[in-house]
This record gives sequence, C-alpha cells and structure tokens, in this order.
Amino acid sequence: MDTIFNEDFFTAVHKIPDASVDLIIADPPYGLGKDYGNDSDKISPDDYLKWSASWLDLAIPKLKPSGSLYIFLTWRFSPEVFCYLKKKMIMLNEIIWDRKVPSMGGSTRRYSSVHDTIGFFALNKDYYFDLDPVRIPYDEETKKARSRSIFVGKKWLEVGYNPKDVWSISRLHRIHSERVDHPTQKPLELVDRMVLASCPKGGLVFDPFLGSGTTAVSAKRNGRHYVGCELNPEYCSIIDERLRQPFAVDLELNFASSANGKT
Repeated sequence: MDTIFNEDFFTAVHKIPDASVDLIIADPPYGLGKDYGNDSDKISPDDYLKWSASWLDLAIPKLKPSGSLYIFLTWRFSPEVFCYLKKKMIMLNEIIWDRKVPSMGGSTRRYSSVHDTIGFFALNKDYYFDLDPVRIPYDEETKKARSRSIFVGKKWLEVGYNPKDVWSISRLHRIHSERVDHPTQKPLELVDRMVLASCPKGGLVFDPFLGSGTTAVSAKRNGRHYVGCELNPEYCSIIDERLRQPFAVDLELNFASSANGKT
C-alpha cells in the first residue's frame, strides 16, 4: 500500500485497516500560528490538547501489536500529550531534536528555543526495533584507543554505537538541496533514522499529516511502504514531485552504509 489521501485525516483514517501499520510518524501542527494554507493553525491550548487526543485515538488502532509511534511536538504541549499517550502506549524515549539554530537573535526575556521534542512510544513490550541500521560509527581515533585485547572483535566497536536521545541534525535552511515550499519540513536524515530502526523492510509507515512528504520519501527510498494524509493539494503536488526524484529511491542513509564499514 503506497497511498496518499488528499483529504482531512479524520476522513481518510477510516480507509486504513486497523492493525495494518508497522510505524506511525506524526508531525502534527503545533497550534502556534503557522500557515499551512489555512492562514494560521493557532488555537487555544485547551482546544489543541482536545484535538490531539481526538486524532491519536483514531491513529493508534491502526498499529500492529509490534508497532510504534514517533510524534513531533513543541515543548509547550509535549508534557500533556505524553501523559495522555502513556495511558495508551509504552513510552520509550523523549528525544530532543537539536535543530542547530545559529546563536543569533532570540528573546531577551527567556532562553532561546532551539529544539523540538519527539516522543517515541510502543504499543507493546515486543515492539519492533532494529538498532544496527542506525548505529553511529566510531571514528578511527576511538577505535585505536579501544585496542586492548578485551575489545578486539567486539561487534559494537566495529559497527558503531547506539544513537543517544539528543539528535543534533540541522534544520533545512532555504538553500538546502532538500528544501521545498513548506514551513515546517523535516530533514530526511531525521526521519530515516526512525524508519530504519522502527519499521521492518517491506513494512508500512503511516503519516497522518504528510506535509512536505518526507516520511513517504524516506519509506520509499528505504524499501518500506507508506500511507498518509495531506489536506492541502499544493503540498500533495510537492510530495508527488519529491517521490519522482531519483534520490527518493536510490539512496540508503549513511547510518546503514557506515555500519557496514563503508563511508
């Protein structure tokens, strides 16, 4: 199933069979005033939390018993949404995405916000997770320092270490080759890590709010299937164009190639 529904999530979600999805990657509007073709997504905090609960209640049943969910949130609402999700799923990580924002500008009355919060949840204890494709290779200096006999031949030294829960991956600047006309586009490197670790080859990834289509591109180029919803027809055109580009299917993220000794 490689399907993009050009319609509202609350309509399209009913077309997806329950217990059919391996992984949900959700990047919902943050309710802070971004324009996604609707002038503004800004709503009150109470309404935002009610809306979040309503779409999560419909999305979670689509997961297989081994399925998991990543959800992007602003720090303003992540505590409440995480508390709600913990009633329904197992919380595995709070991941901090350090967007590598340059040290300039910002408020003079509080600290500058330079991160997004990502919640990682599983439906059951026997959730799918494959660490090897996303291991981060040790540099040669570290390998040399671990040259004592007790380390020789150790798999973890050869294939790399487990990514931590702070992901320092640059946001997409205007001149970045990946950049398209979408206000909150996420980098492929960020989403690839989720897809490779949390969805088996040939599995199905569901994105309730496709936006610029990064989840679909990541799934396609990494040998997974995708299904998603996007209300804005202009964004659907962007997604279609991105999926037609050769890099969408020809590249394998460097996590996997580096873990096999190829740099």
